[in-house]
Amino acid sequence: MSFFDAEDPVFSTFVLGNAPLKKLAGGFDWVEGPVWFGDHDCLLFSDIPNNRIMRWSPVTGVSIHREPSNFSNGHTRDRQGRLVSCEHGGRRVTRTEHDGTITVIADRYQGRRLNSPNDVIVASDGAIWFSDPHYGISTDYEGTRSEQELPCNVYRVDPLNGEIQAVLTDFACPNGLAFSPDETKLYVADTGRMFSDDPRHIRVFDVGDGWRLTGGELFHTIAPGCADGMRVDAAGNLWSSAADGVHCIAPDGHRLGKILVPETVSNVCFGGRHGHRLFITATTSVYAVSLAIRGHIGWQR
Repeated sequence: MSFFDAEDPVFSTFVLGNAPLKKLAGGFDWVEGPVWFGDHDCLLFSDIPNNRIMRWSPVTGVSIHREPSNFSNGHTRDRQGRLVSCEHGGRRVTRTEHDGTITVIADRYQGRRLNSPNDVIVASDGAIWFSDPHYGISTDYEGTRSEQELPCNVYRVDPLNGEIQAVLTDFACPNGLAFSPDETKLYVADTGRMFSDDPRHIRVFDVGDGWRLTGGELFHTIAPGCADGMRVDAAGNLWSSAADGVHCIAPDGHRLGKILVPETVSNVCFGGRHGHRLFITATTSVYAVSLAIRGHIGWQR
């Protein structure tokens, strides 16, 4: 059985015929937010409806890392190796310090509560960027149904003074975020408002001096399904979630190929020994596949 669909010859150079897609764990409700901790040789991910963060290790298997988790969704690591998390339940972005204490990074903007922070990335200057759609407060499944107080924006938290700035305000529901390796491009997925027919696509922005964003053109439209979580590899290709697996998209916006997954994919991250393993959260399960290309993870290993 082939787990790969190469639409461009270059995609065949990214995959290994003797490295199949493997299911690492299953039995969850809706998994999201994978993040690799190379120094602990483990993967953390969210089981959102069950209000917990899970841990997978090649040695010990699956265990509960944190419960309750405030219905955490997306995660990343900062430049000090600390876990940064988006929480639907607390309507906030938090940082787990090395001693285990929790620091609130953002929970309000201009005096109003955030919606339900979803995905988060950390730039090379230490700034935290996160998307704030309304999915976690629209129903009781991934959080608690609550009043929406703010539009669905993308925010940047200044690393020096903690100031929160709304940097993108023209999205229906921004979701996955990813910088190009040189941080001159920012990719943002728009998955649309719940119960709507909003367009669902990935847009790309130019990142200028002072992290000023311009552009915002359509970069790619995932089919089938839509883009949710996404990451870039060392060559600048974008690996995005989709309904039928993970799609690999070249920097010019054309699809190179797919990794076929038997469940709807929510998010991905690179990790493993040399950053060459792609971890995939998909509906009820976590999968992994070793690739012939490394992810751009740099200091987050």
